[in-house]
Amino acid sequence: MITPVLLTHSFYSVMFKNLANIGTDGCDSPQTRRGYERRLALLLSANDLFLDRGYDAVSLDDIVNHAGGSKASIYKYFGNKEGLFVAICDYHRELFFKDICVPFDPEVSELREYLVNTLYNFYRHIIDPKHTAFMRLIMEQTQRSPDLAQYLHEKGPKFIQMTIANTLSRAVELGKLNCPNPLYSAMFYFGILRNTEWRIMMGLDAQLTDQEMIEYINYCVDRFLDGHQKV
Repeated sequence: MITPVLLTHSFYSVMFKNLANIGTDGCDSPQTRRGYERRLALLLSANDLFLDRGYDAVSLDDIVNHAGGSKASIYKYFGNKEGLFVAICDYHRELFFKDICVPFDPEVSELREYLVNTLYNFYRHIIDPKHTAFMRLIMEQTQRSPDLAQYLHEKGPKFIQMTIANTLSRAVELGKLNCPNPLYSAMFYFGILRNTEWRIMMGLDAQLTDQEMIEYINYCVDRFLDGHQKV
């Protein structure tokens, strides 16, 4: 049984170091150190306030009072409050891909190990209380904005599924699997954690201990691979 390798750096500590690098279409990018620091402060303040109070309860004045500066900087770097929210969503997504759903390299890792580690790192991600709070915030906002929902789905869940689908396609090319529909199989693969994800989102505990989750993931990945063996 493979014991997953937990990624060592904190999701949020890295997020706070890099938030100012995220661009917003149609808005200015900082050209000076002061501008860079101002943009970062606005992003961090908006992130904290949205999580603490909820999106609707936070005004641009609240963000400016928390971060310092003026609303002109928000308009310059993000366009508006919605632009701030999308910029934060973009960074959460980018960091998720970097740490959890990395491209498969058959010269670096074995397929089974890759699939086990991806699920376990995903599990560690979804049980983080800060992640749960942010996902609830996203669910609330996407109910009101079909365009935002479509954007985040295309850039998030769909992209993640395609990463695994491409991994399975690569394994087929290498003669390791029989997988006639990699996208369907990728959707099935992520379903392994669906119960845990919904339990957390609904405020319940994860039900399994970390050791039990490792055993569960190993078991499910073995069954997943058994179903894709070449006849």
